[in-house]
Amino acid sequence: MIRKARMSDVKGIHQLIADYAKKGDMLPRSLADIYENLRDYFVFLEDGGELVGSAAIHIMWEDLAEVRSLAVREGKMRRGVGTQLVESCVSEAIVLGIDRVFALTYKPEFFEKLGFHVVDKAELPQKIWTDCLKCSKFPDCDEVALVADFSGRRHG
Repeated sequence: MIRKARMSDVKGIHQLIADYAKKGDMLPRSLADIYENLRDYFVFLEDGGELVGSAAIHIMWEDLAEVRSLAVREGKMRRGVGTQLVESCVSEAIVLGIDRVFALTYKPEFFEKLGFHVVDKAELPQKIWTDCLKCSKFPDCDEVALVADFSGRRHG
């Protein structure tokens, strides 16, 4: 079951992200960051209420939002959890009137299956000037940038 995250989910989201961050697969998020941006998050819960996945849709600009912090618990992958989380994020962006959604990832194939296409990071100046400058990997980021455009227009 997917739903918007609640205060009671924050520590579970934090742990899930931390597990991936320790392996270098994802940027860490502090508890404070998750609390401050809780309205961005969706969670996937199994029948027993166990949190097995989370993702956030973060608004960057009037026409641009980012799917971030997508994480699915080890052993729970390949069951559609990640796909459903991304679809929930994209749906919320569309409802808000945001046509372009992007992701930075080490798994571009996953996002390509969902209609995203690879772009040069230079096409995302809002991301670079807000988040990337604070990142320890900047300017040598090895993540792949992908964008999905739901406006009906074609870019580049």
